[in-house]
Amino acid sequence: MSADHLDMTLLGKEYRISCTAESRDELLATVAFLDDRLREIAARTGSSGEKLAVMTALNIAHEFLQHQRGNGFDMPGMKRRIGLMKARLDGVLGQQEKLF
Repeated sequence: MSADHLDMTLLGKEYRISCTAESRDELLATVAFLDDRLREIAARTGSSGEKLAVMTALNIAHEFLQHQRGNGFDMPGMKRRIGLMKARLDGVLGQQEKLF
């Protein structure tokens, strides 16, 4: 694994960080996620600078801990998705029965 660098932008500011070629794509996705969250929380709270960074870090850490503890699982959302899949399967199976 060779050490390289990645130029990234968060809230319009340029940063250069070290990374390996193997982790570059994953790190780019992480940067995009973080930039989206920073912008979302800035728009919602009007925060900027250090306060925005702390608020964003707290939100991400809270979500991570909820998910890690199993409390972040979106059961109603999962039930909706299962219902949609079931409806699609029923539709396809109904069409299949007409063929035979």
